[in-house]
Amino acid sequence: MTTATGVPADAPPAAPRCPVAHAVTPPAAGGCPVGHGGGIDLTDPLLHSDGDAHAVWRAMRRHDPVSRRTAPSGHPYWSVTKYDDAQIVLRDHTLFTSERGTLLNILGTDDPAGGKQMAVTDPPRHARMREPLQRALSIKAVEAHREAIREVVVRLIEPMGDGVFDFAEAMADLPMAVTGTLMGLPAADWAQLTRLTTAAIAPDDPEFQLADSPEATLDTAHRELFAYFQDIVHARQKQTGDDLISFLMSIDLNGRRMSLGEIMSNCYSLLLGANVTTPHVASAAMATQAGTGVLEDWAAHPDLAVRGTEEALRWASPANHFMRYAVRDVELRGARIAAGDAVVVWLGSANRDEDAFADPDTFDIRRRPNRHVAFGVGSHFCVGHTVAKVSLRLMFTEMLSRFEDFRPAGPARRLRSNFVAGYSHLPITARRRREPGPVGY
Repeated sequence: MTTATGVPADAPPAAPRCPVAHAVTPPAAGGCPVGHGGGIDLTDPLLHSDGDAHAVWRAMRRHDPVSRRTAPSGHPYWSVTKYDDAQIVLRDHTLFTSERGTLLNILGTDDPAGGKQMAVTDPPRHARMREPLQRALSIKAVEAHREAIREVVVRLIEPMGDGVFDFAEAMADLPMAVTGTLMGLPAADWAQLTRLTTAAIAPDDPEFQLADSPEATLDTAHRELFAYFQDIVHARQKQTGDDLISFLMSIDLNGRRMSLGEIMSNCYSLLLGANVTTPHVASAAMATQAGTGVLEDWAAHPDLAVRGTEEALRWASPANHFMRYAVRDVELRGARIAAGDAVVVWLGSANRDEDAFADPDTFDIRRRPNRHVAFGVGSHFCVGHTVAKVSLRLMFTEMLSRFEDFRPAGPARRLRSNFVAGYSHLPITARRRREPGPVGY
């Protein structure tokens, strides 16, 4: 007698098949890398640069969606991979706080910026810091800079038709030029600021290390960036202008202005947030869709500029994770999380959740609805999302109307980081259109 699968009924049970074929960090001997905490180190930057994190997350969503894990440092944390669970953790500050830190690189150490920097401050104080800045970065305010942003985009992509073009390197300069202009930072400083912010989010990447270890690199990047903004703020105190830093200095927090430390911390956060998102969305779309027909389809339908950009954001999920700490004991999908436990939400996994998105592993420029969490959710939804979206729509529109026949021209190099899913190098070729294509934005 056999079962419906054709296996003899009296055959011994087969050993469970591991759902992940390979990973950079090998599983414990004889074990599956995802089950019951597994042997795969999700914090390992190599998993995200040289491995297949999406295969790991796919298996975890199915077999172990909320799992307790331990970082190499010995500090435990909970890993969350499902969309609905991500919504709970990131939305409800009464259950999960941001003030102890939001990134894995400080797991086990409370963030000294907690309660001072907007990204690591809970409501209601968070709202008092955020609301004025949100108005300053509204769609109306950003649209006033649209032509200036378009000029930056055109300048960066203009050499694309002249041979092999490193698309990732060009895109790395886009957010710095835009945000640097909005913050009133000298153009001569942009290249160094881009390098310092990249080192801060990818201290394990040999190309961007500033010292002899990731820890020393992170420390050096932080010190240099904060020293830079200290000098800038001192200069603005003598002569304010029409820029975001001057605006931060004017925000009223219950009858007082931000301290020097608060202003510097929020300048750092704004610049980091910009450099984390915009370039890697464009590069991920190019790296995976060049030569597939998707970009040609998009070029032929410029009315899909908004939906195409939203899909590129979902697809790339450039901010790889956000961390929170449980305020009190809470149960999530049957897992009992104790007060004080660190909880890490993998945004790239939530944005490929089969229960939230139809055919999630397909890049669909017509996807609707598309409630991705690339910018986070809730009160901490990225304050600069409008700048990022306008920049990306302009970039895709100008690129697709001016160039065609995008092809890989060498191996891509992914950024070695567990926080940013992105590319440091992406050589491509493209051909200039004889006549500009239709423009949709």
